[in-house]
Amino acid sequence: MKKFISLLMAFVMVLSLVACGQPAADTSKTEEALSGETTGDTHIVVDHAGYEVEVPNQIERIAVCNILPLPSVLAVFFDSAEKIVGMTEGSLTAAQNSLLGELYPELLEAETGYFESNSVNVEELMKLNPDVVFYGKSDVEVGEQLRNAGFAAVAISVNDWDYNAIETLDHWIALLGEIFPDNDKTEVVSAYSKQMYDLVQERVADIPDEERERAFFLFKYSDTSIMTSGAKFFGQWWADAIGAVNVAGELTTDNSVAVNMEQVYAWNPSVILITNFTPAGPDDLYNNTVGVYDWSAIDAVQGRRVYKMPLGMYRSYTPGADTPVTLLWLAKTIYPAYFEDVDILAETKAYYKEVFGVELTDSQAESIFAPAADAGTGF
Repeated sequence: MKKFISLLMAFVMVLSLVACGQPAADTSKTEEALSGETTGDTHIVVDHAGYEVEVPNQIERIAVCNILPLPSVLAVFFDSAEKIVGMTEGSLTAAQNSLLGELYPELLEAETGYFESNSVNVEELMKLNPDVVFYGKSDVEVGEQLRNAGFAAVAISVNDWDYNAIETLDHWIALLGEIFPDNDKTEVVSAYSKQMYDLVQERVADIPDEERERAFFLFKYSDTSIMTSGAKFFGQWWADAIGAVNVAGELTTDNSVAVNMEQVYAWNPSVILITNFTPAGPDDLYNNTVGVYDWSAIDAVQGRRVYKMPLGMYRSYTPGADTPVTLLWLAKTIYPAYFEDVDILAETKAYYKEVFGVELTDSQAESIFAPAADAGTGF
């Protein structure tokens, strides 16, 4: 028994010596990753859905699913579209019919076939070998598809900030700044947006209620439907931001909502703003060329106050690189007397140069405010 105990004690001592000779478990990688610090070739970011996503430090290939404005934001963020290898058909259509495709023609070569009917074709996406894939936060199933397939999937939200286009853009840029810290433009974008917003607020704040324009946003329009923005969509924020009244603000459906001409007659808007999610333009309302709708009795039509929203990098109704200048354009268009001194073309050129380092010619700046009808096809 004594001999057995002696042998056992010797064995325990050997094990202890071996253990002491091994290095302690390295927990620093996990701690650094969770704090957002770079570790090795990757780092962790927390996306808008709250997921901790491990992304490469050097990202060369980007694909975007179902968040249509983002490719344009990425192109301006980098002042290059070389990293963007995939995007949706709706994003491509906008690029083909806007200044974006002219400035960054390489974007027009991006693949679109991997995303259709709000579903990811994983095999097609894998062929693109993306380092990171962006998707809309609200599309939970798409996010699950991407994560299950092993992609570095980053959720981007469009409505976490009550459809506030400026705040949404700020959050997009901030997240991009975390993913691509060498290109971080968070502070400069936020500062310029605040400057434009404060300028508009200062000038429209004291407009008497009875003089505030009654705005109707024609989001989508065809011979079978009229879609607008109620209180829970971007139209409400745009109207509030420029001191106008959204005539459809009584509607509480989230996102766009269908209405009929009888409702439009009852609201009788004094201005109508047509987005680039429809090919329709002011002349279609002035001349009643779509379907059997008759707009002739509406104040906005009688006063020739129907306007097509700008299309620079993307359809400006949504958040995007054009958001600050869109806000200024809207305010000047709706209340010209309050913004007589504002040269919208000069402001647009200054914005792109100061914030993104992009120098626009006069004709390029002008094209933003004269969008092609084809940009609205496919919706």
